[in-house]
Amino acid sequence: MTMAEKFNVIIEKGEDGYLISEVVELPGCHTQAKTMDQLLERTKEAIALYLKVKTEERPATKFLGFQQIEIEA
Repeated sequence: MTMAEKFNVIIEKGEDGYLISEVVELPGCHTQAKTMDQLLERTKEAIALYLKVKTEERPATKFLGFQQIEIEA
């Protein structure tokens, strides 16, 4: 029996209207979709494929949080 892992995902909306997800702990693991349901399903698939082909050990990191910063430009 395998143990479930939790991953942190950043979700953004692109200029073209597509939703984009990026998995914080897995560099280069991202996908896009038109709806949130599609995005979550595709993100799970992307994670599974990433873990299947990635043979080297992933660095042990602990997600601490997300901070949005505003500056005058």
